[in-house]
Parts: sequence; structure tokens; C-alpha cells
Amino acid sequence: MVSKSRSEWSTVLSHLVLAAVSLHAAVSSVQSSRGAAAGFLLQTFAAVAMLAPGLNTREDCLAGAWVATVIGLPLLAFDFHWVNGDRSSANLLLGGGMVLAVAGNHLGPEGCSVAGQAVLLVVAVTILIVAVFTANTYGMWGGAMLAVAGLLSRLEEDRLLLLPREDVCRWALAAGSWAYCRALRTQRLQWE
Repeated sequence: MVSKSRSEWSTVLSHLVLAAVSLHAAVSSVQSSRGAAAGFLLQTFAAVAMLAPGLNTREDCLAGAWVATVIGLPLLAFDFHWVNGDRSSANLLLGGGMVLAVAGNHLGPEGCSVAGQAVLLVVAVTILIVAVFTANTYGMWGGAMLAVAGLLSRLEEDRLLLLPREDVCRWALAAGSWAYCRALRTQRLQWE
């Protein structure tokens, strides 16, 4: 058996943590927030696909990340806006994600990257705004961590905090997903 480098172990661990956090969030939110559960499940599948032997080609990785970003994240934001009564923003975010998913083949690699970053930041900012106005601390942390993940992924540096940049982004995304799951639970309890 060939031993893995620290960087490879870091990548595997970040994928596992993101998959575990997303799966837990999907299972815990499926009864109350089906849209959010579907978004979390897409994140889980994208993270697990990276670890499956034979599926981790560059094209497969990009396709999984693309779907998790342009469909999964708007599903999360959709539920958060919907629970807070902002139906028009919820529909706009979800509709925009669906249009981008369909148009993905026509954007090219750089266009997909920019569109994915835009979706991530728009979702993060809208969640953050709603969380601030509803005084939902978990939502604020979730929105902030999603924004951090989006901003870090655009940096030119290959390593951050002694870890590969992509791993740091996955850790931030996992933290944001955990906080966002808690934010949804808090919002549901406030409205009941």
C-alpha cells in the first residue's frame, strides 16, 4: 500500500467532513425543509464523488461541484428565504440557479467558474442579510462562512494555513453548512 502525503490526507479528510456534515444536515432537515435537504444532499454527493475510485477525474469533479453550487446552494437559500416570508427572493434565487445549470454547457470553464462564484456569494450575502434582519446568529455565521469559502476559492495562493486552498474552502463550506442547518432549525422553531 502506498502511503499518502499530508496534502492528500488533508484533501480526503476535508471531503469526508464536508460529506458527513452535509449528510447530517440533509437528514436532520428533511422533515421540515425539503429544499434545503436536497441542497445538502447534493453537497454530500459532490463530496463523496471525489473520494470514489474511478469517479475522480477532473471533469467529474467539476460537474459535481457545479451541480452542488448552482442548484444545491440556491435550494438552501430558497428554504431560508421561504421560511422568513420572502417568497420572491426565494423563487428568484432558485430560478437563477436552474437557468445557470441549463446554461452551463455554453459558458466554458472560466464562465462556469465565475458563475459558480457569483452564485456562492449571492447565496451567502442573501442568507446573511435575512439572518441579520431576523437576528439569527447561526444564519449570520453560515452566510459568513459561505462567503469566506467563495472568497478563498478566488485567491491565487495554492496553500492557506499550511493546507491546500481547496481544502480550506471545503472546511469553510462544512462550517457554513453546519451553521446554516442550525439556522434553519432556529427559524422553524421561531415560527412554530
